[in-house]
Amino acid sequence: MTSPAETIVNSAATQPTPSSLVPAQTNLTYSKDFRCLPIPRRLRYDPDKPFHFGMLLNVSFGICSTLVVANLYYCQPIIIQLSASFHVTYDEVARIPTLVQAGFGIGLLFITPLGDMLRRRQLILLLVVLSTTLTIGLAITNSLLVFEIISFLIGLTSVTPQILLPLAADLAPPARRGSAISVIVSGFLLGILIARVLSGIVANFTSWRIVYCMSIGVQSIVLGGAYMLLPDYPVKNRDLSYLGIFRSMAKYIVTEPLVSQIMLINWAASACYTNWWVTLTFLLGGPPYYYSTMIIGLFGLIGMLGVITVPFFGRLLDRIVPWWSAIVSTLLLLVFQAVQTGAGGINIAAVIISCFGLDMFRQTQSISLSTLMFSISETARSRLNALLIISVFLGQITGTSVGSDVFVGYGWRADSALFMVMYVFQLAVLILRGPHCPRNRWFGYEGGLEFWMIPSKQSQLIASDDSENAGRGHLAVVCSEKGDARGGAEELR
Repeated sequence: MTSPAETIVNSAATQPTPSSLVPAQTNLTYSKDFRCLPIPRRLRYDPDKPFHFGMLLNVSFGICSTLVVANLYYCQPIIIQLSASFHVTYDEVARIPTLVQAGFGIGLLFITPLGDMLRRRQLILLLVVLSTTLTIGLAITNSLLVFEIISFLIGLTSVTPQILLPLAADLAPPARRGSAISVIVSGFLLGILIARVLSGIVANFTSWRIVYCMSIGVQSIVLGGAYMLLPDYPVKNRDLSYLGIFRSMAKYIVTEPLVSQIMLINWAASACYTNWWVTLTFLLGGPPYYYSTMIIGLFGLIGMLGVITVPFFGRLLDRIVPWWSAIVSTLLLLVFQAVQTGAGGINIAAVIISCFGLDMFRQTQSISLSTLMFSISETARSRLNALLIISVFLGQITGTSVGSDVFVGYGWRADSALFMVMYVFQLAVLILRGPHCPRNRWFGYEGGLEFWMIPSKQSQLIASDDSENAGRGHLAVVCSEKGDARGGAEELR
């Protein structure tokens, strides 16, 4: 996602470079994956006939995200069964969820940025094959050490949703980018909730090994679906080295104010959201509620309802300037957190209302921040998405550790009030820069305060402000379903 970016971020728009003036890039079309596996003809890249990113493909991306991210959470409800099966203490099996998440975090940092230098269809197929094969090991092993090693590797290879997200941003036309992202983000969050429910039910009536046999079948379906539906897309940065990926990511953090702003907000938002779900179990399991584990688990269904609701408002999000939708979402998150702070430990209705609202508007906030991040650069979307998810991962660590300590030490209201302050912090960081502030400014409101997207500007690109890229060749990138070639995408190395 290097420059150019859409006018969502910068109001200083210029006309795109005519495709006739853009040097052609050769060898964009491939007929085989891995030099041996034929690509269905309809999925091969053709610069003269751009892919139509319709609802079927968008929903397929969302389902793939749901089924792959579930790999990270199957182990959580079956910890007790794993302890009994391997004849070890709870403390020893408690390492397993940590290892899965550690593998996922390392995969975010070292694998997802590869989407900017490799063909993403090949990368996704390879990752799904690896995770499916590794899951066979989980289903048959009798060694806790082997189980832990494989769990880490499965976390490492289950980053497919984070490669699909920037691919969807490339394939979707600018006017539908927000709604396209909302479907995939919903799939990701649904996977987290559904995995816990399915794993608990299946293990309760059969065995924990059947959970992983089910996972093998599910991932095989994902692999077949990816082969039949996933379009091939050209590499945008052919000369980018692996080390160059990390240099450019560091440069974005230092030189792009919007990247730093979004990462700070996303870190705090993730901490708040994680704290909510971690401490909810403590709240509902203790006084005055004393709910059983099953009833506590049903609150996940309320969260799922909030997640499912958001895609129906995707087209509305497409029409609103992302900065404004982030502001509104954060304000409403603050309101629902205030409801929890005021009455969460007194009235169960407050908990139900907060559960629905916090899930729904955390998702809309995440979509808005993703749209802003992806608008910064078209040729670095995988790297920018990696930065976005790394901030989420760091927020999860913060929310889990700080939230648990505060809840145990000072009670539910102190914990809830602390994270209300975190929402205020997010608002403070957001309002430092206006919705159309030039991308090289750390503060300011230049460009106005327009609330609604202007349709004529949604399809425009802005010129790059990156002096390092001045004078470099341009790459014609076809990303409109109407077939308009919009040139001028520069490489950041």
